[in-house]
Amino acid sequence: MRYPEDQINAGHIPADLLGQLPPGTEPKQIVIVQAAPRNYTGPIVLAITVAGGIALIILMVAVTLHVFAAATVAVLSATGGVGLTLKRSSHRSK
Repeated sequence: MRYPEDQINAGHIPADLLGQLPPGTEPKQIVIVQAAPRNYTGPIVLAITVAGGIALIILMVAVTLHVFAAATVAVLSATGGVGLTLKRSSHRSK
């Protein structure tokens, strides 16, 4: 039964609760209200959003540090303060 009116019309009350009623209570006048089952959609979406936000912040910090490091190397090499040379070894194993 979905609605309390249906329960009243049918005169239905669970047998385990019938013994808990005070004497003189009319079972047809009793309506049992149950809480809805817990919905986990909200906490799951919140956890995914928080995890995505943390990943985005870490990514933005990494990109910012990369750009800062590249700009620093470019400025230092342009001013003659630092030179960076990459050499490939010509030694081949025989």
